[in-house]
Amino acid sequence: MERFDVVALGELLVDFTGSGSGAQGNPLFEADPGGAPCNVLAMLKKLGRSCAFVGKVGDDFFGRQLQAVTEAAGIDMSYLAVDRKVHTTLAFVQKLANGDRDFSFYRDPGADMMLTEEDLPLEVLANCRVFHFGTLSMTHEGVRRATCKAIDCAKAGGALVSFDPNLRPPLWEDLEEARVQSGYGLAHCDILKIADNELEFMTGETDFDKGAAILREQYPNIRLLNVTAGPEGSYSYCNGLRVFRPALKLGGTIETTGAGDTFCACVLHFVLERGLEGLTEEALGDMLTFANAAAYLVTTRQGALCSMPERGEIDALL
Repeated sequence: MERFDVVALGELLVDFTGSGSGAQGNPLFEADPGGAPCNVLAMLKKLGRSCAFVGKVGDDFFGRQLQAVTEAAGIDMSYLAVDRKVHTTLAFVQKLANGDRDFSFYRDPGADMMLTEEDLPLEVLANCRVFHFGTLSMTHEGVRRATCKAIDCAKAGGALVSFDPNLRPPLWEDLEEARVQSGYGLAHCDILKIADNELEFMTGETDFDKGAAILREQYPNIRLLNVTAGPEGSYSYCNGLRVFRPALKLGGTIETTGAGDTFCACVLHFVLERGLEGLTEEALGDMLTFANAAAYLVTTRQGALCSMPERGEIDALL
């Protein structure tokens, strides 16, 4: 059996991204393949990593579209389950003036949340180098049980666990439950990518250093903690070090969909290459600089999964 560099579990969906207006003034949307875990894997494939995805789509046009696109991206989709009754999850993404986004989800239910423990490829999970997940697979009981079992299986096999809270408030009936489930992810990961708003949500702190210190005290299992701060840049906390690198501000930003996922993928690539032991300030700075550059390139393109930059594009930009 192939040992994958990274196996990710979670949502695979269609992002209907606002694309202007039609002749009658009605809004137009482009059906972009998306879902944070597969976005991460698509970027990792660009960097030469072997990847597999675990999730569920509907037995419909969009499910087949997503499977075709992800396979074309080089992601192993052998472990994608298909639900015969529940449709593929959809999200409508409205771009805001600052490049950020407003999400409207069609997921009540959606196929991604129907993943069960029985759908898990346990041998694959026990044999990967890194397992990656987020909280969209923690919103409902069945898929939550599957996610927890996958984490346990990957950890038992010696994998590093990567977590991105990817907080989407509209998907939670109770934000306190979102906080609890995010805490579960924090308590079980080795590598954390957390956005500035999520850091504040979990700690009440707007100061990144203070917020990171709270998480490091509460969750000593986190060995590499990265905070993304949008157009400001990104921070890394590891082995007692604190490193900051500014974002690239070269103009041309269209939307920010997938920027955090791209950043996350670049960090995982770095960890697969360098490990987590003995990382220096210089090494962490190089990691952030590369990840920031890749994330910037994605913001200059619409969509995420099909818009990941090539390694040569990132190197040329730097």
